[in-house]
Amino acid sequence: MTAIPAAQPTGAQQGRRAANRRSDRPEGAPRWERPALAAVLAVATVLYSWGIGQAALHPFYGAAIRSMAGSWRAFFFGGLDAAGSISIDKLPGAFWPDAVSVRLFGPHTWAAALPQVVEGVLTVWLLHRIVRAWAGPFAALIAALALTLTPVTVALNRASIPDTALTLLLVAAAGALQKAVRTERLLPLITCGLWVGLAFQAKMLQAWLVLPVFAAVYQLVAPGRPLHRAVRVLVGGAVALAVSCSWMFIAWVTPAADRPYLDGTSDNDPFAMVFGYNGLSRFSSDPTAFGAVAGTAASRTTGNTGWDMLINDTVGPQVAWLLPLAVLAAILGVGRRSGRPRTDLPRAGFLLWGGWLAVHALVFSVSNGNHAYYTAVIAPALAALAGGGLALFRSEYEAAYEPEPAAGYEAQHEAARRRHLALPAAIALTAAWALVLDWPTRFASWLLPVAVMLALCGVVGLCSRGPRTSLRKIHAALAAGIAATLVVPAGWAVSSLNPLYAGAATSPMAGPVGKSYHEHPRHAPRRRGLDRPSARDTALLGYLTTHRHGEKYLLATQAAYTAEPLLRAKSEPILVMGGFTGSTPFPTARQLGSLVTAHQLRYALLTTQRPTTPATTWVKSHCTRIRPTAYGVRTDGSFTLYDCAPQR
Repeated sequence: MTAIPAAQPTGAQQGRRAANRRSDRPEGAPRWERPALAAVLAVATVLYSWGIGQAALHPFYGAAIRSMAGSWRAFFFGGLDAAGSISIDKLPGAFWPDAVSVRLFGPHTWAAALPQVVEGVLTVWLLHRIVRAWAGPFAALIAALALTLTPVTVALNRASIPDTALTLLLVAAAGALQKAVRTERLLPLITCGLWVGLAFQAKMLQAWLVLPVFAAVYQLVAPGRPLHRAVRVLVGGAVALAVSCSWMFIAWVTPAADRPYLDGTSDNDPFAMVFGYNGLSRFSSDPTAFGAVAGTAASRTTGNTGWDMLINDTVGPQVAWLLPLAVLAAILGVGRRSGRPRTDLPRAGFLLWGGWLAVHALVFSVSNGNHAYYTAVIAPALAALAGGGLALFRSEYEAAYEPEPAAGYEAQHEAARRRHLALPAAIALTAAWALVLDWPTRFASWLLPVAVMLALCGVVGLCSRGPRTSLRKIHAALAAGIAATLVVPAGWAVSSLNPLYAGAATSPMAGPVGKSYHEHPRHAPRRRGLDRPSARDTALLGYLTTHRHGEKYLLATQAAYTAEPLLRAKSEPILVMGGFTGSTPFPTARQLGSLVTAHQLRYALLTTQRPTTPATTWVKSHCTRIRPTAYGVRTDGSFTLYDCAPQR
């Protein structure tokens, strides 16, 4: 079976459309496809949902999710507290499903994490559907399985980070683009722009990284005149821009008094939050670029940048297991079809996914720093290229052993004979690369001999094929080779089911990563979900509730770090001074004093772990310190509670 279909003759549009419609029909599916896909989706569901009650909720985002679930104002604008006094430092789109889930099912950790599980499984299913239409059932199954077993994907889909929604929406956009190229219709291209715009609501500028690739692929491959294609690209781009900027425009025209102050900005401007705080400040030496608050580019401290970012000891084991295979597939998939018509669909797929991978790798390498989980967005490209590449190599391998080529295909048959070793070579290369990635930590060292033995079985079986070799033996050798490429990353992926090997809630990663492993390998990191306050937080909330007499805010806190555990435990209006980092100029000292005078605020909780601002200075000079024993705690560490009520 040839997995990569041949291109239709130039100009035969009706035949092209009919062939494309047939490729989507389930009647043409082999018997094994549906059970195999069901098994992959079942594995994905188990990996992403196992122990969901102890999911790694990001402290900051988890607090916002609970607040957004209890207030429509906080929901739409991404308010960090129920009153919506200040927003989170991102667009709120990725957290809307989480907030809806918590509103429906209650303040449970599993309810906040459930949408990530659904998004992860949907991404696997959608990638299978897209790759199947491009490269056939075999490639689609490999792609779905590879994405399912990517370690960072498993860790991320068990957390509450926006990248899960971003990845799903961009994969949907890639499918729409593929359909636009295949069907020559405008509506799928508009749909592609819509998906990219929604992805922007999830992760802002990162969603736009695929736009140059999408535009180039459509312009290079789609049928029609160049000007006609260019106009359609502009229409799709306009849709993406309009949907992307919709929330920012709504926030911009809404009076400041009717919405939260936008975190990370010095001027309460939504465009500054998106293009400055989450944009230019991450790629320049100016942390205040375009109105951003100084010191807000948190990922500057993560490292993971430079040309070798994808293969370093931290990021490589998270996502790069299939990187050599994907690069080889992209190069050969494009190069070996250089003589085909411009509208060759198989080549378009390699251009699409190869461009997706290349653009993200370039941008990550020049940024100021990246969390390892950022790379989850390239996992679909790696998986699709791996599936498409193995399907291409398999088709060449099978063609090389055809006893008599069909009339007119003698040249292709001879070329296939020269290339038939690409399949075993790709398997050997990928298995060897697994040794390289795992060697620094030797985390899955017990799986390395298994991978080597499977690779040897696969390579020897494929290379020793003769005229009398049974088809069953060839299939067994191929299965062993594919298993060799996936067994080690599968070990890393499964490890994230143990909280000890899932990284921190703020930076989910699989395997032996993070300070907690190296210093305390026998103790999993402690996590606090929704509605699970610690003893200290329970005592503090009880004291504040008892002594609250009509004030709007339960208390004011210095930065989100101080407010996060209280907001996750109880949905209350809390004035978060300084936002995420504590440096955002809200509220001012004058605004804080006015709230105290108007009896809308009485208590403030400060910490030594965040920078001093005019508002915190006002608290220290106008409020009275309360000893921890007053609310039943012997010591409160770096926190200090103040009573700002006017002295009588």
